[in-house]
Amino acid sequence: MQIKVYFESMEIIHVSAECYPVAKAGGLGDVVGALPKYQNEAGHVAKVVMPMYRTKFLLNNEFDVVHKGYTNLGSWWFNFTIIKETTNKLGFDLYLVDIYGLLDREKIYGYDDDPERFLGFQVAVVDWIASWEHRPDVIHVHDYHAGLIPFMLKYCHKYQFLQNIPTVLTIHNAQYQGWMGWDKSHLLPAWDGWKWGMLEWEGTINPLASGIKCAWKVTTVSWSYLDELRVAANGLEALFEYERGKCVGILNGIDNAVWDPETDSYIDDHYSVETFAEGKLRNKQILCDRFDLDIDKPLLIFIGRLVGEKGADLLPQAIGDSFYHIGRTMNFLILGSGFPEVEAELNSMKGLSRNDYNVFIGYNENLSHLMYAGADFILMPSRVEPCGLNQMYAMRYGTIPMVRNTGGLRDTVIDYGDEGGYGIRFNYAAVGDITQAIWRAVNLYYDDEKREEVIRQMMQLDFSWETSVKQYIDLYQSL
Repeated sequence: MQIKVYFESMEIIHVSAECYPVAKAGGLGDVVGALPKYQNEAGHVAKVVMPMYRTKFLLNNEFDVVHKGYTNLGSWWFNFTIIKETTNKLGFDLYLVDIYGLLDREKIYGYDDDPERFLGFQVAVVDWIASWEHRPDVIHVHDYHAGLIPFMLKYCHKYQFLQNIPTVLTIHNAQYQGWMGWDKSHLLPAWDGWKWGMLEWEGTINPLASGIKCAWKVTTVSWSYLDELRVAANGLEALFEYERGKCVGILNGIDNAVWDPETDSYIDDHYSVETFAEGKLRNKQILCDRFDLDIDKPLLIFIGRLVGEKGADLLPQAIGDSFYHIGRTMNFLILGSGFPEVEAELNSMKGLSRNDYNVFIGYNENLSHLMYAGADFILMPSRVEPCGLNQMYAMRYGTIPMVRNTGGLRDTVIDYGDEGGYGIRFNYAAVGDITQAIWRAVNLYYDDEKREEVIRQMMQLDFSWETSVKQYIDLYQSL
């Protein structure tokens, strides 16, 4: 896809804990792996800086050392190294920050010293940029893992000469804020003590709140999510209300080069909007053979983290109630990992299957693509969904979304019962609403004419990055 150049070229530095395919835990990784690529295609110079985890991507690609530095977290002085991927294979310059013993681990999150890990990462990034002979046009930070960078540029004495670089914070999920006790305040580079309020929220150091206060602009990943944060932001509601003048909602896009049923390297049977009936059936056959499911029944899938935020804890009862009240007229296939108790309950249900239920606990990129291609419906009963990408992937593959009416799900899915609609929406993250949506899905499945009309319509929707890229460039330009 060729994207028009809108303004004079800018240099944009994205700072993030995740970036697909380097390291990904959720939608943050997908966005940071795609947005810079399309900004480059629009004529700008977008780069990504992230921690150097010990991942397959690191081991399977070539890197050059571009910088070595020496700085500190409080009394601990450390060396850090910046390495750059040599081939530009992702469509943008990728830089990894290596801090021995702190960042060079296999997992992205989940360590007791995560506050120190991401603080060290941010200090190293700012220290590196401070050594440049030029200044980037924009530093774009993502979520709380990079949320202290705007504060450092403004109020850390060593870096205040960088304070005129515009900063943008994008909030992908406000539930996670990176709280730290004030006993860790000495780990920050020496800062103006009079500005402690720019770090504080409700008695702790709150990196996300600090980013909201200190960044020049704040974006969220959908319009509806921005509105919701003013009333439900895990304690930051008043801050979003106060700072609403500098907040903007920009809907995420998807990478159409990666998510394309006509060319997807993860599936063998490709198809288009003209051939979806045969193509999806062939992929469904592969799934049903692999997971011992009945191909003659509609296939409903769930892909994602098995956590309360995604409504995954509701799945066991919703599936059981659907079998009991609607009948065993549908298949369920679940892919994900998360809360151990949810994993255990979903696993225990496999013994009750009558060729109509299965679950794969874990993360599997190949399987997720096959599921999008072979499923009939995707269920997303999220309690919180800032944007949601799964519903966009699903629609591109002709899989009908069943979504709770919240956040980005509200912005991207119109109920097929409404004029111009193409999905199934329900209002509450509750078992009753989910089973009602499942009943509607089963009825839609057996209405061949209507189902094919819905699929044909949604496969032609454009959720690509072009519109979003223009909005981000307009935002940068305004600074």
